[in-house]
Amino acid sequence: MKFFLFCLAFFALYTAKGQLVSRVTDPVEWVYPLMGTDSKFSLSNGNTYPAIAVPWGMNFWTPQTGQMGDGWQYQYGADKIRGFKQTHQPSPWMNDYGQFAIMPVTTGMRFRQNDRASWFSHKAEVVKPYYYSVYLADHDVTTEIAPTERAAQFRFTFPRRDSSFIVVDAFDKGSFVQIFPEQRKIVGYTTRNSGGVGSNFKNYFVIYADKPFTIAHTWHDSVLASGKLEQQANHAGAVVGFATQKGEQVHLRVSSSFISPAQAELNLRRELAADDFETTKSKAKTAWNKQMSRLLVSGGTEEQVRTFYSCLYRMLQFPQKQYELDAQEKVVHYSPYSSKVEPGRLFAGTGFWDTFRALYPFLNLVYPVINKEMQEGLVSAYKAGGFLPEWSSPGFRNVMIGNNSASVVADAYIKGLRGYDINTLYEALQHGTNTQGPMSAVGRDGVQYYNTLGYVPYDVKINENAARTLEYAYDDFTIYQLAKALKRPQAEIDLYAKRSQNYRNLFDPSTKLMRGRNKDGKFQSPFNPFKWGDAFTEGNSWHYSWSVFHDIEGLKQLMGGDAAFVQMLDSVFKMPPVYDESYYGQVIHEIREMQIMNMGQYAHGNQPIQHMPYLYGFTSQPWKTQYWVRRIMEQLYKPTPDGYCGDEDNGQTSAWYVFSAMGFYPVCPGTDQYVLGTPLFQKLELSLENGKKLVIEAPQSSSANKYIQSVQWNGKTYNNNWISHPALLQGGLIRFIMGSKPNTQRGVGKEAAPYSFSVQH
Repeated sequence: MKFFLFCLAFFALYTAKGQLVSRVTDPVEWVYPLMGTDSKFSLSNGNTYPAIAVPWGMNFWTPQTGQMGDGWQYQYGADKIRGFKQTHQPSPWMNDYGQFAIMPVTTGMRFRQNDRASWFSHKAEVVKPYYYSVYLADHDVTTEIAPTERAAQFRFTFPRRDSSFIVVDAFDKGSFVQIFPEQRKIVGYTTRNSGGVGSNFKNYFVIYADKPFTIAHTWHDSVLASGKLEQQANHAGAVVGFATQKGEQVHLRVSSSFISPAQAELNLRRELAADDFETTKSKAKTAWNKQMSRLLVSGGTEEQVRTFYSCLYRMLQFPQKQYELDAQEKVVHYSPYSSKVEPGRLFAGTGFWDTFRALYPFLNLVYPVINKEMQEGLVSAYKAGGFLPEWSSPGFRNVMIGNNSASVVADAYIKGLRGYDINTLYEALQHGTNTQGPMSAVGRDGVQYYNTLGYVPYDVKINENAARTLEYAYDDFTIYQLAKALKRPQAEIDLYAKRSQNYRNLFDPSTKLMRGRNKDGKFQSPFNPFKWGDAFTEGNSWHYSWSVFHDIEGLKQLMGGDAAFVQMLDSVFKMPPVYDESYYGQVIHEIREMQIMNMGQYAHGNQPIQHMPYLYGFTSQPWKTQYWVRRIMEQLYKPTPDGYCGDEDNGQTSAWYVFSAMGFYPVCPGTDQYVLGTPLFQKLELSLENGKKLVIEAPQSSSANKYIQSVQWNGKTYNNNWISHPALLQGGLIRFIMGSKPNTQRGVGKEAAPYSFSVQH
């Protein structure tokens, strides 16, 4: 009997913890859109919000728990919803633009955001990428949303009331509303933004209801304008009302445009047509599954599958389409750079400092058609703005560093994307590389020093100078690669090849780390390698010293060779998480996120060091990559509200996970190689856009079996620590034999190492 009970208990434990998913047929249903929403200013577990949208849509919708203008617009721990907001926010730190909100109310004509707010519970909330539903307890109303790219449908289920209301809030900073009762229509615009917009920026919206209005008022600020149907003010809004029966459903059809009210109407007619709510919901679900089904995983735990598709969901959100189709079906957009309606495509809502690392390489591998559109959008931005944006939201934003548009442009072309104006983009790269921009985050801040001294000095009042130097050198490498591919003059190619080695100018042999350097050539002093900021960006020297993506062998030799390099890598994980926050005057959230993860100085919650675990693949101990990559996947990612270990920046931190789960990672965008790690799932099928299929198998993969014993490529033994992009595009079968102990003989020779400029140049 005891044996039977033991077996029963064991089986229950296995079922709960270890049962593997045999097949995924409906990937969008595995997504948990609230992953990362349990965040706050002082500690980010993702800093995400549930985006109710379609992939790369122009408009997202989200329940709004925060105050108007609060970047933390949805927080998992909040108790109340203030409205349902159209949002274009890429990050709480960047905040939003073009936002307005809709809210059903039954407790009187309450239109102010705090008065109309309602308690809600996650137990009465359904959150899907393509559908949102929540019960608003104070109003006894269920709200449902189904999206398209530029429009959406709302369905409110009301209680019995003599007067039920719908509030439209166009937000402050300049807005307008007008009610047309005979058409059951509300129009308006919002101008609220956080910067990066044109002088005449407006987001025009149109709303149609399927029930006649018996009450119609506008309001401004906190004042109700009874009976007034038009309102232009700092903060304008509308209230419409009607009697409802218990269980009566009222539908709204909503759309918007950055171009004009007429274009908003056109977007609505084109995207919603005669569809009912369920049809729009079904189409949105189909749109997600079409993209997500490109990657089908099996042989992982439920938690792993949910994490994988939740990360993929985040990756397919940004950048957002900013273009629209006019009445003649021509692609046009409102340009935040020229303040005019321009022809062609435009995208917005991404920071290349984050996303050049893995998000854009992932698009080049799995979704090259959409990245071709994004490259066209960069052409539009350059023509209108004179520079490529390094952070667009929607136009130039003066945050972060580097000139990483070079990587985004070069990697796309080197990975085979064609059919767009690459010559104009190359011109844009040359211009941005050699020019001080209109703000420090556009072009190159300190370019005059960099191009003459070979580095941006520490003592010339240019912040984050060492980080800028390292990123400029890598960006120059990507331009060198693109210049070769475009067969540019040899002198030009040689110039960027030379500049790509400028990272050497900051290497301090006494510490084996990168260090700020003064204009006179002396290293900064005193030097604390644990000091965040100052010469570096959101990190310290131990994080940024690995930012030589293109020449790891060169860096290895500077550090003293293979053994010394491995020891330096090991040290990152072994050291305690000490820090010096004096540059910021406070412990910023990125520091705290490193401190609490129990991985020493490794700060996966921020981007500069995310590639570092893969650098063991350039050494005689590649199995350490396998150990650390698997540990990071298992420890730092969960399909939960606190599921990330720092900001999920526009898909980059998610792309690290998805690439790593596939078994490889793009350490150096601008080359055609991916560095091997450790595949998470026992099987992954990738349907490529060229019609071919890549199958990645690791039948023994498990939490214990994280180490690669051998690799077979289409039946032949494969010994390199990297895989090429052209080979992946041919499809076929990669089979990993996995085990619980490292194979210390595989991939240990120099011939197995991935690309380094010093070796392959």
